[in-house]
Amino acid sequence: MTPSQRNPEDRPVAALLAPDIVALLDESPAAIAAETEEVHPADLADVAELLEHDQLQAFLTALGPARAADVLEYLDEELRTEFLEAITPRQAAALVSEMTPDDRADTLEEIDEEHADDILAEIPREARQETERLLSYEPDTAGGLMTTEFVSVSQDMTVESALENVRAVARSGKKEAMSAIYTTDVQGRVVGVMSLRELLAAPFGGKIGEIAWSEVVSVSPLADREEVARLIANYDLVAVPVVSESGHVMGVITVDDVIDAIQEEQTEDVQKLGGMEALDEPYSQIAFWRMIRKRAVWLSALFLGEMLTATALGAYQKEIDRQTVLALFLPLIISSGGNSGSQGTSLLIRALALREVTLRDWWRVAGREVMTGVTLGVILAIIGFVRIELWQAMASHGWSVLGVQIGHNYDLVAKNGQEILVAGQHHLLAVTVAFSLLGVVTFGTLVGSMLPFAMRKLGFDPANASAPFVATFVDVTGLIIYFNVAAHILLR
Repeated sequence: MTPSQRNPEDRPVAALLAPDIVALLDESPAAIAAETEEVHPADLADVAELLEHDQLQAFLTALGPARAADVLEYLDEELRTEFLEAITPRQAAALVSEMTPDDRADTLEEIDEEHADDILAEIPREARQETERLLSYEPDTAGGLMTTEFVSVSQDMTVESALENVRAVARSGKKEAMSAIYTTDVQGRVVGVMSLRELLAAPFGGKIGEIAWSEVVSVSPLADREEVARLIANYDLVAVPVVSESGHVMGVITVDDVIDAIQEEQTEDVQKLGGMEALDEPYSQIAFWRMIRKRAVWLSALFLGEMLTATALGAYQKEIDRQTVLALFLPLIISSGGNSGSQGTSLLIRALALREVTLRDWWRVAGREVMTGVTLGVILAIIGFVRIELWQAMASHGWSVLGVQIGHNYDLVAKNGQEILVAGQHHLLAVTVAFSLLGVVTFGTLVGSMLPFAMRKLGFDPANASAPFVATFVDVTGLIIYFNVAAHILLR
């Protein structure tokens, strides 16, 4: 979907501003910067997405490099990449140099590698080295999320000196994370942290080392973004420092970056739970055949897995021929096992992500899920037993059930009049279904809860133990349990 195709009604502020900005572009482009000075960059980004491609460059040029860089940070990723690749490396460098270091690195990572290298070559040396350092980390690690703009002061400073230092930093407009101030020792290692409010409230004459908190919550640059999100949530932080092995602050991850990371992580997990590879791009922007590839691989794997169901049914064809009524309850048995397994998988994937359980807790989880499976199985077994008994009660009055005419002299008959269950055996059928449900639900619950542990142990994302995958596995085993129970109770 191109920017011009997006619905302006989804952006009420942009819809109001866009006509005026288009008019200014035609009549007086130099006035745009002053006219939009009080407008938030996010709203200007919405305006930019409503403009035609030939108007976009004129609009960003009219805003000036610094303001245009702010707008680019909020711009749709696909449109931003397309724009930066369409202009010269020097023009692109002038814009991305004005971005915060983390946003600059993220922007260049989205661009074609060769073009990104050309842009980097045009960026001032210090900013280029800073950006290359950030690009060396994976995007989903703390090093890939951090910004190198933060505030630190020596623990030996007085309050007055520290305030002057922070004021100078604030006036420079170069520091993104101003809410937390880190204190360092003579070697430059982080030893404390304080909020800007605590510094402002500190009495004059005091030493910074006496005011700052000595317990600093930090992460290594290789920490996963889930760990970063967990620390910020647990300690109610607005920023967390990324600290090297030597104890020096390398950068800071702010809460807004964590929110973006959480959204991406949850999107990936939801997509994997649906039985597909994570798209890595917004649904409306991903190329059609790229989406097909990501969906077809897992769908084909699940399809091949489900073919084992046909194999299992073939192995028990004689049992089905002897008692055709068993086929009527196959969907009930299969769906119950798959649903219970999916519940266990979903609960444990989330519990592992939130660190509510760890790999060492697998035995405790297994014991609890066995008891849970048995309890749930008993509940469904009772419902299934009562349902079949009610079915027989209806049969005794000659009522039609599910399109099959039930006679007075027999419990159940097939559509073609073939006798499939002799009088008095409906109790055995009810018991068969009940015990099958108990076994299938218990097994499904246990397998569904253990698969995420197995995936984590093997080094994979537990979300890959998706609900469809569990359901496929439990479908086959459910058939085996069902027909074996039937062989010992109904068909003996």
